[in-house]
Amino acid sequence: MALELLHDRFPALAEHETRTLTVFKRDGLPDGSYAFLEMFCNEPGCVLFYVLSSRHKDVQAVIGWGWETLEFYAKWFRHGDPQAVAEMKGPVLNPLSPQSSLAPAILELAKDVLLKDPAYVERVKRHYALFRELVDGKRTGAGRDRQRPKKRRRA
Repeated sequence: MALELLHDRFPALAEHETRTLTVFKRDGLPDGSYAFLEMFCNEPGCVLFYVLSSRHKDVQAVIGWGWETLEFYAKWFRHGDPQAVAEMKGPVLNPLSPQSSLAPAILELAKDVLLKDPAYVERVKRHYALFRELVDGKRTGAGRDRQRPKKRRRA
């Protein structure tokens, strides 16, 4: 299972539609900006956010997020471990990725702000669909970055 940044396949789209949250006086997080870079895997059902901070040079958190039903993940996961299936529904800190000491607070930021924004949730789903079309061969690579971003909304 390979992971790819949205930016690798659709750089102009990612440039305009990557969400960055600026934090002031939030428990557990130093003031600064946190960019949520979307990553998708080449198998269906996999969305991760690599979170970068304006204060640090490396990834501060890797958050897995799934919006499908528990039944979808149970079928996809095939092992039937109820806890693992529940975690795939996300958001959850990806247990296979290194996490900084800020990761739990960043996860709460994602839950409290980012994933409560219906427009953002739909944006990520649209990005995922574009990525799937390209990976599954339903979209040619030649026109891959012709997807024009919608006007950027502040949030």
